[in-house]
Amino acid sequence: MKSIDRYMARLIAVPLFSTLIISAMLLVLDRMLRLFDFVATEGGPISVVWRMLANLLPEYLGLGIPIGLLLGVLLAFRRLATTSELDVMRAVGMSYPRMLFVPFLYAIALAAVNFAIVGFIQPDARYSYEKLRFELRTGALGASIKVGEFTHFPNGGTVRIERSREGGRKLSGIFVQYADKKGAWYAVTAKSGQFLATDNPDEIIFRLTQGTMVNKAANFATPRVLTFTSHDLPIALPKMENFRSQGSSNLEMTLPTLAHNGHDPRADKQVRDTSRAAFHFRIVEVFTMFLLPLLGLALGVPPKRSSSALGVILGIVMIVAYHKVNEYGMAVGGLGKIDPVIALWGPFLLFASLVLWMFYTIAFVPGGQPIGALERGASKAAKAIRRLLPNRRRGAKA
Repeated sequence: MKSIDRYMARLIAVPLFSTLIISAMLLVLDRMLRLFDFVATEGGPISVVWRMLANLLPEYLGLGIPIGLLLGVLLAFRRLATTSELDVMRAVGMSYPRMLFVPFLYAIALAAVNFAIVGFIQPDARYSYEKLRFELRTGALGASIKVGEFTHFPNGGTVRIERSREGGRKLSGIFVQYADKKGAWYAVTAKSGQFLATDNPDEIIFRLTQGTMVNKAANFATPRVLTFTSHDLPIALPKMENFRSQGSSNLEMTLPTLAHNGHDPRADKQVRDTSRAAFHFRIVEVFTMFLLPLLGLALGVPPKRSSSALGVILGIVMIVAYHKVNEYGMAVGGLGKIDPVIALWGPFLLFASLVLWMFYTIAFVPGGQPIGALERGASKAAKAIRRLLPNRRRGAKA
């Protein structure tokens, strides 16, 4: 690479990776609070939160990578323009298409990464995330008994513990009650106790010390009362259900699976439509990556004698709005109202036409500025607001 290309690569890299890190952190923090609440409610280990967040990262990167690429290119060209370096490059004969050499290298590399994420990594991560949610609900991750609450076990068992110390190894203030379908029951109170594992994965031993048991059976005329120093109670654990196989929704299907289901004559029409819509949605999102360097250049170069950041705001709005349009097209195409090819590739062609027009205007039209009218309108609005502020201050003093 030439020195100018290395310089351009550094200019793009800083905002690109900063955007990816910041956006991922914000999305993760937003979901982290809800996951902590969910895991605590289900009584699961806190460590599972980090596994669930790791499985959500591919979904966040699916949108974060395009935004990071756009902002990286946009802010790089904006810096070149505001420091007059862009004028020097143009003066020595470097054209805009030549300047896009490095941005398109980034686009190709990130498009390949995004293709792998949305096509293969994200479906597997989504399935793993749903599996962790299932295991939390069924207790497969070692759901704990909550202190101060009644915990119900299979076959009619109920346990309540008042205090827990040393990470659950020392329990005190214990109440256990069990009743079967034949009318037999027992109730136990104990000063302390602890859970012990057994060779049977479906059962644990609750070893109680210094307690009293009241036992009632069908052949007992009156309940029997037993005082003990140590007593072992077997407690049945919930039966672990097998989680469903992968592929119950399109979010869990890889691109080859979606392509197969979309053209399978034996599949239901709704399955074919939703599979084709999801397939084209992911492909369109990947192909959009190749338009972002052009869009970043068109929005990153402000008009002369202007330092407005309107292009940055407009770029984010455009890419997010276009993503939402694609999601709507996928939903409509999945309903069978419009062919998925038209519902998704139609907006792509319109978006591509707009981006190509903007690039052509700034690159080949003398003095062209694709958002010049918006820049002038924003400048006039800002001046009007600044004129109003001093008047309001004077009115307040009077």
